[in-house]
Amino acid sequence: MGQDHIRYDILAQDALRSVIRKVLTEVATTGHLPGEHHFFITFLTGAPGVRISQHLKAKYPEQMTIVVQHQFWELKVTEIGFEIGLSFSDTPERLVIPFNAIRGFYDPSVNFELEFDVAAGEEEEQESAEITAYPVPEENAETSAKDDKPTEPKNGGGSVVSLDSFRKKN
Repeated sequence: MGQDHIRYDILAQDALRSVIRKVLTEVATTGHLPGEHHFFITFLTGAPGVRISQHLKAKYPEQMTIVVQHQFWELKVTEIGFEIGLSFSDTPERLVIPFNAIRGFYDPSVNFELEFDVAAGEEEEQESAEITAYPVPEENAETSAKDDKPTEPKNGGGSVVSLDSFRKKN
């Protein structure tokens, strides 16, 4: 097999992240989420370009999951990331999150999930991505009360496509 000079893995990763960008841009434009949609967004707190308060960084030194649902403000989306205002224990915080720092995006209202394998400090071309669309019955979609992070469905329904399987091994 020949060498991938086009870098399909990077193109696919960008395409998957553009889904998040497009959805957040629509929410920023309208100022609200449509219907019952809401998002769990997990990101690496130490990734380049991430800006969060020292308090949040100390509490979540590696990764953090935010919920975009009822109370958020000043959502601004750019080509490289987004800024959002959220409240944590009644304390307003401003977060800046580059799309390349996102590990997961989950909309439990329709059981749609995107997962990215992102390692802190690695170059973008070393990242891999997975997309998962779980057709899970409502009773199997759970949220952990401990960290407010969505858990995977119990029935395993759905498939994961890993871009690593398409990469040329050196």
